[in-house]
Amino acid sequence: MNAVLVLLIGCAILIAGYVFYGSWLAKQWGVDDSKVTPAHEMEDGMDYVPAKAPVLMGHHFSSIAGAGPINGPIQAAVFGWVPVVLWVLIGGIFFGAVHDYGALFASIRHKGQSIGEVIAANIGERAKKLFIIFSYLTLILVVAAFASIVANTFKATYVEGVLDVAASSANASVAMISILFIVMAIIFGFFVYRKGASLSVATIVGVIGIVACLVIGLNFHPIYLSGTTWMIIIGIYILIASVAPVWILLQPRDYLSSFLLYGMMVIAFVGVVGAGIMGQNTHMEIPAFTGWTDQISSLGSVFPALFVTIACGAISGFHSLVGSGTTAKQLDHERDAKPIAYGGMLIECALALISLCAVGYIWADYAKPVAEGAIRTPTTVFATGLSKMVATIPGLQGTQSTVSALLILAVSAFCLTSLDTATRLARYMFQEFWLKPGETYKDATGFKKTLCNPFVATAITVVLGVGLGLGGYSTIWPLFGAANQLLAALALLAVCAWLGNIGRNNKMFYFPMFFMLVVTLCSLLQTAMAKVKVITAGGATTAPVIQLVLAVVLFVLAIVLAIEGVQTIFGKKQAAK
Repeated sequence: MNAVLVLLIGCAILIAGYVFYGSWLAKQWGVDDSKVTPAHEMEDGMDYVPAKAPVLMGHHFSSIAGAGPINGPIQAAVFGWVPVVLWVLIGGIFFGAVHDYGALFASIRHKGQSIGEVIAANIGERAKKLFIIFSYLTLILVVAAFASIVANTFKATYVEGVLDVAASSANASVAMISILFIVMAIIFGFFVYRKGASLSVATIVGVIGIVACLVIGLNFHPIYLSGTTWMIIIGIYILIASVAPVWILLQPRDYLSSFLLYGMMVIAFVGVVGAGIMGQNTHMEIPAFTGWTDQISSLGSVFPALFVTIACGAISGFHSLVGSGTTAKQLDHERDAKPIAYGGMLIECALALISLCAVGYIWADYAKPVAEGAIRTPTTVFATGLSKMVATIPGLQGTQSTVSALLILAVSAFCLTSLDTATRLARYMFQEFWLKPGETYKDATGFKKTLCNPFVATAITVVLGVGLGLGGYSTIWPLFGAANQLLAALALLAVCAWLGNIGRNNKMFYFPMFFMLVVTLCSLLQTAMAKVKVITAGGATTAPVIQLVLAVVLFVLAIVLAIEGVQTIFGKKQAAK
């Protein structure tokens, strides 16, 4: 594997896809910059707030990225680098970017409401209810998982009840930097949106502030708290952040945080290319193809495991919830949808290729048996591989530990970003479940008025999410990959139905839609069969039973929604003939 060629050629293909296929999609769908977007039409100073394209790109990219495009490609590398590269490039250009762009565009043409409302208006109310229930439960799981991950990166280490300062120092630094980021974001939002400060000047000051936060946090971190305490604090934070006006925290924090990710990608790019120039990674040890079945970890067969494991680096259902949940309510102009949604997905694909280069560089350590000291944790693999590449460049030989720490810090910061975005999305979903198409929470009456109140809806979401995080979400987490890809298939189905209903070309959705449905159904079927074997073998705990029940429920849900969607898409055409 020639890492430099894979990265450079891969990025060139992604750019070509953006320029040619992305532009073609905009023409086919009728993207019209003269139309007023929901951010202006329904501006309320809280959720609907117009944002300049660079700011909204920061929010959108920070929310969809996280650790997804790092974890998936590294885990799927057990099948070889060729399957990973093909799925990232083909999936990203023709599946994921179409999915993200379509979901955002459909949402802005439906008053900035979620994919659930798109389904209600174009497929049916029952399909909407089923989709929202499924999406809400998936988001609760995301909140639980990300809250737990963030708490674990913040928590102090105790040995026999005594604080181990040395072992806790790194986590305390991450916590301190995250807190400083939040404070800086509030100040940034206040001056830009309330005092009319220039975005360019504020950005320069903000980037300097990011460096200051890093320096302060690495050298001054006096907060040492347990994981449970951090879970409670995080719950309070996301409760406030998810109902606060987007201009005061969500927009500025995600915008500033995106510079961390951009910086991380620049460091990674320099590392890959620099090591290649120095002749250190021209040919890596990772095989082109290892076989149809995973022989290193426990992913199973290439199909469907490859397409479920690599989600955010190729296509991810969570992206449609972000695009149609928060991004659509802040889009300033319709022309901004292409760079933010289609372009944002392709940047994730580039990050996925970088992740593959990272695992390829330390493949010998990754492929070892766990008992022999294998490096398998994706974030550690990512940081170790890239920091070693950077250290091969003349003048940067002694930077490995520093670069590794910064890369891990950047990944951790995005978990917190995705966390309160997921909480806000779950609140939207909860509210929309009780409302009729076109209604807002202000239109609700009776008990629905109470349930749809933003504070009540968010409080319910936070209690369920944090409670599941404290109680242990690991039992149902193994199904998240399939659930996430099912979301993608249903979002493709919804946008396809809408475009068909308004007379626009929707054929580009046919194959991605059916392929992702087949992938999801096969994955769920494999999971169900595996759990049945475990249960019938005797001695099983409750975990396999819960996973079996959920797999069957998801399978049935996919079938029901697919039938209704297909009838909508193709039934109308048959009637017209």
